[in-house]
Order: sequence, then structure tokens, then C-alpha cells
Amino acid sequence: MRIITLLLLSLSLVGCAAVDSVGESISGISDYFSGGEDNADPPSALVDYAPELKTDVLWKESVGVGADGQALKLVAVIGNGKIMAADREGLVQARDLRTGDLRWEAETQAQLSAGPGLGAGTVIVGSSNAEVIALNAENGSVLWKAKVSSEVLAVPVVANGVAVVRTTDGVVAALNEKTGAKLWTYEVNVPALSVRGIGRPVVVEDHVVAGYDNGKLIALRLADGKYVWETSVALPNGRSEVERLVDVDVDPITAGGVVYVASYHGGVSAISELDGDVLWRNEAVSSYTGLSNDWRYLYLSDSESNIWQLDQRSGSSLWKQKELHQRRTSAPAVYDNTVVVGDFEGYVHWLSKSDGRQLARIQVADSPITARPVQVDSTIYVYAQDGTLAALTAR
Repeated sequence: MRIITLLLLSLSLVGCAAVDSVGESISGISDYFSGGEDNADPPSALVDYAPELKTDVLWKESVGVGADGQALKLVAVIGNGKIMAADREGLVQARDLRTGDLRWEAETQAQLSAGPGLGAGTVIVGSSNAEVIALNAENGSVLWKAKVSSEVLAVPVVANGVAVVRTTDGVVAALNEKTGAKLWTYEVNVPALSVRGIGRPVVVEDHVVAGYDNGKLIALRLADGKYVWETSVALPNGRSEVERLVDVDVDPITAGGVVYVASYHGGVSAISELDGDVLWRNEAVSSYTGLSNDWRYLYLSDSESNIWQLDQRSGSSLWKQKELHQRRTSAPAVYDNTVVVGDFEGYVHWLSKSDGRQLARIQVADSPITARPVQVDSTIYVYAQDGTLAALTAR
């Protein structure tokens, strides 16, 4: 069941029209949770097929309680021969990429909600208590702690000595990577109703590009937070507040001078890095999980867990995989000639890049895999919500 944050701060509205609008929103949210009044769209059952790849679990370990059943942005990050992950109760671990052996662990004593993000010798996590914590990437010792305006629900991004943090109240904050000192902040008003989640900012050249719950993509100067450009990548459409949700909660990706971003109810867009011009928009595909790319194509899980391949130049659809419909698939990862996604039952699926057909699957956890799988060389790493961290191969 997808989790929505209901910030209905406008209940003081008066008049029949306002009451009707709120009633429609609540009805729509109920249908959103249940899949409709008759719940007629359940997750697709897994169907047996002849696998074309042989899968192996190289190692599997546990990182505390993981996300502990909550909608958080706790992911795995890789650097310097280690894979690092954090859990809800404040545990951060670094493990050997090849063996899974524990290199170090740190108890931050915080309710972690996002991260880790990896910098130049730092590992940075955010908490629900509006705290940002930087650890030494070599031994896990705490380097600094800093307060921000509200819960951190996007993975911190580090570039050129600056740690960029997004909070749930619409603030982008830039902190000094070495000291945690605040460099600048930029705030955008957020809608009263939104899907819980925040897209991770992306740093392009000397700009920070971030998506917002109002359907806009905004570019700021990394050095001082000055406004550069903004553009609407999704336009509200529908009768109820739920239908009009256009949250840009997907982490943008960049390639060849273009920012690609998807939104909930708002389609997929290609945006010029230079000035924010919309190069194309495919409104048929909505997503709140994420995108990936290779040299020519985009891959994404849509809001109904169908997997798509799109042309980077035009946004046109090349194939659509519907056999994982409503299985709450993660953002895809590109792995050789395959696309890899996790699902709500802890399965990892390999799909063909050429036509989307299923090639192999393996169950590695008893809980959802919502974080995008991470690929290094011939290995796929997955992090499940129960804290299962695993390294897999397929051949």
C-alpha cells in the first residue's frame, strides 16, 4: 500500500465548494489506498517461466531494522570499495563490496530518514528530527551535526565541498561539507496535499536542480543559492485534490546537457540544463519511484509498476512490461543488457533491455525493495526495507 502524507492544513476553509473539494479528496485518497472501491486492481501474481539467466546471491547481511516499515529514503551508496547503508534507529554500516564483511558501524542516536549521501571522505545522513549528520567515510566517526528546518526526506548530495539537503517544508539548504556550517537556503511553498517523498537534487556543473510538489523544477547556483531558472514539468489536472497531485518526487538524472525527470500524475520530461526549456514531455507515463538511463534510452517504473523504455531524444515509448503490474516495483537499474527492479515481496527481477521480457528473478528479502538497485561491475546490490543488504549476480 502506497503511503501518502496528508497535510490538510486548509480545513478551515468555509463554503460548500470547499467542503465538497475536501470530501472528494478524502474519497480519492481512500480509493488510492485500496485500489478503488472494489479493489479491482491487485498486484499481479508471479507467473512461472523458463529463466534465461542464472542468478546467485554472493552475500547477504542485515543493517539493523532498515526503514522499519516507514516511507523513508534510506538507500545503499557505494564508494572506495565499500557499500554503506543506514537504518531508521540511527545505525550506519559500511561493508566490503566483495564479501559483505563489516568494515565499520556507527550509532548516530538519531531517527534517520534519508541517506547516506557520499562526499569526499564523508558519509552524510538526514533525520526526521531536522538534523544532518556527517561521518568519516573511513571509520564512521562523527565529524559534525547540523540543524535544518524540518525532516530530511531526500538523500543528501555532495559536490565541490557543499552538502545539499532537501527538507519536507520546501527548503533547499547548502552546508559546508567539512564543518556543517550553513552556506545558504532557498525555500518554496509546498502544497497542503502531497505524496510523501522528495526527489534528490542533482548538481549539474555549478547549478543545483531540484523538483517540487507543485510540479516545478528549479535551478539554483551551487555557490550562493541564487535563482537561475524554473520550469513547469507537470500541470495539475483533475477534479479532486488527489487527481491534481503533480509531485516531482523522482530523483532527476542528467545526460548530454539534459535533465530528465518524472512526476506523479505529470508525465516524464526532458529539460535543457542551460535554461530550463522543456525539450519534450510524455504525459502518458507517471512515476514516483525513479528513472535510470543508458547511452540512448530511459527506463522507469510507472505509478502502476509497469516498466517502460523511452527514447531519450523524443520520449516515445519503445516497450512496456506489464507483468509486474501493481507489484510496487522500485526504480530500475541498468545492468549489462538487462534492467533490474525490486518489488514489494522482496523479489529482484531481471528484464531484457531489448523488449522488456522477464529473464530471471530471485527473492532476497521478506519485505519490499523500494530503493533503486545499485550496479558495480558485474554485481547488483539491493537494500530492502527490513534492512537486508545483498549482493547478486546474473549470468
